[in-house]
Amino acid sequence: MIPLQDDSRSSSKPYVTVGLIALCFAVFLWQSSLDAQAARRAVDALGAIPAAVFGVARLPPDLVWVPRYVPVLTAMFLHASWMHLLGNVLFLWIFGASVEDYMGPMRFLAFYLCSGIAAFLAQGLATPDSAYPIIGASGAISGVLGAYFVTFPRARVLTLVVLPFFFTTMRVPAMLLLLLWFLVQLVSHFAGHDGGVAFLAHIGGFLTGIVLAPGFKRRAGGVAAL
Repeated sequence: MIPLQDDSRSSSKPYVTVGLIALCFAVFLWQSSLDAQAARRAVDALGAIPAAVFGVARLPPDLVWVPRYVPVLTAMFLHASWMHLLGNVLFLWIFGASVEDYMGPMRFLAFYLCSGIAAFLAQGLATPDSAYPIIGASGAISGVLGAYFVTFPRARVLTLVVLPFFFTTMRVPAMLLLLLWFLVQLVSHFAGHDGGVAFLAHIGGFLTGIVLAPGFKRRAGGVAAL
């Protein structure tokens, strides 16, 4: 099931959502411009490696591009492939605009970053000695999905349903769609079918979004100051 469009109406332009998407594309284009060795070094230097972040191990001096904790943020804008990028930005575009409208732009940006940090902690604390970089926007976007789940319970999402030799579209309640998505993350994690995917980050981000969303609601009168 691939979401295509939600039916909630935003009262403001999703400038932060668009900006985050544009930044992800810009960073990936930069990654793509590098040769294979340089691209790998960029991921090692700017991706969030649990062992390096938690001080279990140290990066070689030539890979220390930023202070120790900064990769938790920079990792959110790195992606491993075009499919990785496009899948993430599709979900951010569909669900991010409404959540940004609910929170206001600056609160939404803070919420997005907090969700990404929490998602890394969920994955990283489970494997604190891991030397593999965690990259991608999916942890932060999972927070956006969690926020949408609790703030737009009656919304419906136009969804592409793909089956063998058949596909169609249907409008699915957002709560059902996102609940199914979350269950897939849970089952995939506990079944051990990670395939290089940080399912714990998705789970942690989603739950963080559910918990934090009410506290990030736009203030009365439309003022969205932090």
